[in-house]
Amino acid sequence: MAHNHTHTKHIKTAFILNAVFTLIEFGGGYYTNSIAILSDAFHDLGDSFSLGIAWYFQKLASKKSDNAFTFGYKRFSILGALINAIILIVGSIFIIYHAFLRFQSPEEVHSIGMLILAIIGVGANSLAAYSLSKGHSLNEKVVRLHLIEDVLGWIAVLIGSAIIYFTSWHFIDSLLSIGIGFFILFNALKSAIASVKIILQATPIKEPKEELINRILNSFTEIDNIHDFHMWSLDGETNVVSIHVQFEGTTSASRIFEVKTELRALLKEKNFQHITIETDLISEKDGNISL
Repeated sequence: MAHNHTHTKHIKTAFILNAVFTLIEFGGGYYTNSIAILSDAFHDLGDSFSLGIAWYFQKLASKKSDNAFTFGYKRFSILGALINAIILIVGSIFIIYHAFLRFQSPEEVHSIGMLILAIIGVGANSLAAYSLSKGHSLNEKVVRLHLIEDVLGWIAVLIGSAIIYFTSWHFIDSLLSIGIGFFILFNALKSAIASVKIILQATPIKEPKEELINRILNSFTEIDNIHDFHMWSLDGETNVVSIHVQFEGTTSASRIFEVKTELRALLKEKNFQHITIETDLISEKDGNISL
C-alpha cells in the first residue's frame, strides 16, 4: 500500500507543477506571439488533464481486490497511461498542423520573451520529471516521458529563440513546433502500443515461451509435459503466470513438491509475482491423476 501511495504522490506533484506552468505558458505564448510556445501550452494543457487522470487512476489502482476485481485495481493505472498517450497523440497532430500553417506565413515573435519562458520551462519541467525519477509503474514512466519531452522541447525553444534574436529568422519558431510535435507523436505512439499490449495480455518477458518451456523440461527430468502455459501482466509491474505440469507416473509426492518449489523460484526470477502451478501424474493404466 505504501508503494502505491508513493506512486500517487509522485504524479500529484508533477500534476501541480505542470498545471501552474501551463497557465504561465498561455500568457507567455500570447505575449511573445510564438506558435511554438502556444503549441507547447496546448500540449501541457493536455498533459495536465492527463496527469489528473493518471493521478486518479493511480490512486484507484492502490485499492485492494474485491468481488468486482479479484486481481485488484492495478490495471486501472494502465487505463490512465493509455488515455494519457491518446491525448498526446491528438495534441501532437494539432501542433504539427498549426505549425505548418504558420510556417507558410511566418509572423514576428518576441525572441527575448521566448528565451525567458524557455529558461523557466526547462526548470519547471525538469523539477516535475525529477519528482517521478524513482517511479516504476508504467503510468509514472509514461508521465515522466512526457515531462522529459517537455524539457527537450524547451531546450529547443531556448536555442531557437537565440537564433531568432540574432538572425530574425522567424520561421525557426514554426520549425521548432513541427519538430516538437513529431517527437511527441513518435513517443506517444510507443507508449500507447505498450499500454495496449498489457491490456491485451501480451507476454511480459522477452524470452520466448518455447525457450522457457525447454529450460524447465531440461531442468526437471521428472516433468514429462507442459501445457496451458499462460503469461501476462496486470500493470507492467505485477506479472502473472499459470502453468500445467505433467509428471512421470513414478514420481513421488515429495519430489513433486520439491520440483514445484524449485519451479516457483525459477519463475520468480523471471519477474512473476502471481504464480499458479497445476500438476498431475501420467498413469499408463488410469490416465492422468491430478494432485
